[in-house]
Amino acid sequence: MNESTQTEATAGTPTSYGFCSWHNRFADDVRLIDVIEQGSGSGGVQYACGPCRKVHGLVPFADRP
Repeated sequence: MNESTQTEATAGTPTSYGFCSWHNRFADDVRLIDVIEQGSGSGGVQYACGPCRKVHGLVPFADRP
């Protein structure tokens, strides 16, 4: 019997593997949370994994009004 070991993502929800800025480790399903812009110098971005988004009440950047 062939069964997938990966969970299906909700349609239209981008998923990726990357560094979670909240628990400081690599994780699956990270989403962009914040873009830090600076006038002189490099800015930055913050990503969060699913569990950290839930615990800290973070709303992905793309889902904000």
